[in-house]
Amino acid sequence: MVSDSASLVSRQDQSDWQLFRRVVPYARPYTLALVFSGLLLIPLAASAALQPIIIGQAISFLRGEESTYAFLKALSLTQGIDLLSLLLLLTVLTRFSLQAIQGYWVQKIGQWITTDIRQDLFTHVSQLSARFFDRTPVGKLITRLTSDVDALGDVFATGAVGVISDLFSILVVILTMFVLDWRLASLLVTFIIPVTGLIIYFQHRFRLANYKAREELSVLNANLQENIIGIGVVQLFRREAVNSNLFRQRNRKYIKEVDRTIFYDSAVSATLEWIAFVAIAGVLYLGGSLVEQGQIDFGILATFILFSQRVFDPLRQLAEKFTTVQAGFTAVERITDILNQPIEIQDPDYPQCELSGQKDTDAYLGKVEFNHVWLAYKDDEYILEDLNFTIHPGEKVAIVGPTGAGKSSLIRLLCRLYEATRGQVLVDGIDVRDLPQASLRRHVGVILQDNFLFSGDVKTNIALGDDYSFAEIRAIAEQMNISAFIEQLPQGYDTLLRQRGTNLSAGQKQLLAFARVAIRNPRILVLDEATANLDVGTEAMIQAALDKLLINRTAIIIAHRLATIRNVDRILVLKRGRLIEQGSHNELMDANGVYANLYHLQSLTASQ
Repeated sequence: MVSDSASLVSRQDQSDWQLFRRVVPYARPYTLALVFSGLLLIPLAASAALQPIIIGQAISFLRGEESTYAFLKALSLTQGIDLLSLLLLLTVLTRFSLQAIQGYWVQKIGQWITTDIRQDLFTHVSQLSARFFDRTPVGKLITRLTSDVDALGDVFATGAVGVISDLFSILVVILTMFVLDWRLASLLVTFIIPVTGLIIYFQHRFRLANYKAREELSVLNANLQENIIGIGVVQLFRREAVNSNLFRQRNRKYIKEVDRTIFYDSAVSATLEWIAFVAIAGVLYLGGSLVEQGQIDFGILATFILFSQRVFDPLRQLAEKFTTVQAGFTAVERITDILNQPIEIQDPDYPQCELSGQKDTDAYLGKVEFNHVWLAYKDDEYILEDLNFTIHPGEKVAIVGPTGAGKSSLIRLLCRLYEATRGQVLVDGIDVRDLPQASLRRHVGVILQDNFLFSGDVKTNIALGDDYSFAEIRAIAEQMNISAFIEQLPQGYDTLLRQRGTNLSAGQKQLLAFARVAIRNPRILVLDEATANLDVGTEAMIQAALDKLLINRTAIIIAHRLATIRNVDRILVLKRGRLIEQGSHNELMDANGVYANLYHLQSLTASQ
């Protein structure tokens, strides 16, 4: 994840225009709808400019002033007032109806764009490597996928088009004012210039404050997510009060930053109100003098008083929309931080081979090679160092070692969840980097100690989106000796599982994980202490099925209980990322090295 300091530098280096260009491609598919909404600005701005003129003409007509239009002078008092009232009504109806139509389409386009951005962001995040998720709290990602995307969607839904609409309205009103009287128009424009400067200044300050507020919200959500996931530990160790106090402190930091955004937002509105009153007073003073001198009519003065409202009302709306736009730009920065994260694990442009394309009679079926492999999660901090070994097709190999020896990292390299820093990992003689990920992971089945189940029914959790028929799912369940347990569930294979499978026992979840892997018929089977969560009865039930599953397959077993791996073909012993011993159980016991020490220690512990 990009650090806060790096984000600040990035924010300074990127102008609003550069940020806007990043999201413009999302609007291109909806160009026609945007153009239609833009064309509605013309009659909207025209009706807004005509209303003060009509009211001013009504006053001039009633007073019989020279500024009254010629076509009105030929009408009677009743006819003239009726005509002006009708024209005013038409402008009001036009404005209200077109505003409703434009608002509908702008909101609709905004939702479409928000959906596209959220989809692209989710797709990108799902393709990032495990390295990214190791250093990024889930709560921060959730914030960017939800509230940040919504803030960006608001730019299109209300902000961007609204800003254009307000600017266009102000421009039309200013041009109309100069046509009527350049002196009063110049006075109002003089007030607009400092207002614009203040808006820009306050919005810049708002932008910085909003970025910090969203960062604090990300941290707050990460803290919330961590506490919810770990609620069992929180309650067991009576950490409710302590964690609540920590959350309160974080919440206060967030509110403090939000208060800054409120201050700058309110400062814009208050400033506009004061300047608007001063501008109207200036128009009254100058206009009154011109009326007294006979240089303009009273109707023109009334028109300019209304125009001053027509100028400052869009400015108020513009300030509010700028707040939305600035919040959107903040979201763009934070979202692009994620989108700019490189996808480290990618399929090759020209895959060397599809594993599924090889015949089952191939002599390399299930061969695994680590060719002088090094792995560093951080620069020069190696987790694995110069691993060099070969696992032959059909061989059953156990990987053992103390905690932190690099056992799980080795499996991540095999599945290509991480890239080797140096060296090669080969499956059936092919570098895993030259294989499509789908092909590799379909032929390397992994059963973890703690498997994840998704919300949905049992059969969906076994198929995991692949096109397996119900008959195939039931057949593999029977083969794995778990069909009886599934059929005892309330709705059998259609039983809905809660998030993470909380309505199943740990053993039942593990049984489904076995079926999930078995149905894919992998060449290589990886067991990461896969029977650790099973009780004695369940473990015995699945052991027979597991023995069948291991026939003619390469098996890699990560074991913590060394007594369970005595009968494997070979044992690899890791320590601090290095392969220090390998051989059969008897060979390693005779060597009296690290493995023998670990075995004796476990045996001693078990006998006590």
